[in-house]
Amino acid sequence: MSTILECKSLSKKYSNFYALSNVNLNLERGRIIGLLGPNGSGKSTLLKIINGLLVPDSGAIEIAGSEPGIQTKKIVSYLPERTYLANWMRVIDVIDFFKDFYDDFDVNKAYEMLNKLNIDPKKRMKTMSKGTKEKVQLILVMSRKADLYCLDEPIGGVDPASRDYILNTIITNYNENATVLISTHLIADIEMVLDEVVFLKDGNVMLHSSVDDLRSKEGKSIDAIFREVFKC
Repeated sequence: MSTILECKSLSKKYSNFYALSNVNLNLERGRIIGLLGPNGSGKSTLLKIINGLLVPDSGAIEIAGSEPGIQTKKIVSYLPERTYLANWMRVIDVIDFFKDFYDDFDVNKAYEMLNKLNIDPKKRMKTMSKGTKEKVQLILVMSRKADLYCLDEPIGGVDPASRDYILNTIITNYNENATVLISTHLIADIEMVLDEVVFLKDGNVMLHSSVDDLRSKEGKSIDAIFREVFKC
């Protein structure tokens, strides 16, 4: 498989501390990768740089051979940690917006997922719970035929009963040539879908490994390894 994301000595500084420090990372196509670390480790900063919302202070980053910009926005589908949809909009309005904005947006797939989660497309965002809004945002993101999906805490505000469906939605709605990068604290809930993990601490890559290799070497779950590395 070819490389979808490459970071070379990537650094980002806020005031007097580094959110990312000399990060070197290569991610291949066709993988589901967990971006794991405690609060303040640099996970969201990295995702924002990938999506062109922040600019690194030094180093380089390329997505499919291009620096973050107009071209990469066409192939990267991003789910931010916070809800961003306007309260006055109905779900159907948001779908129409995404359809007009993204050439790779699959309207039929979006409505199919809404139906399976029993979400009324005529409802306004302001009438929905935080968890339902997050489901709508994930549906929008996964309805694109992107090359790289960046998901920041995709199941953080979702009830446990919906997590299995959401994880299944993630693993069944991307093509084999695409990569899914998932940032989360709920490691035990997602580790069964992961191919690789990247551990971040204080802006540094502590570990990047295949999940199978790591489990075989350590004889433990990814959650247990994470707790040991970060002393949780």
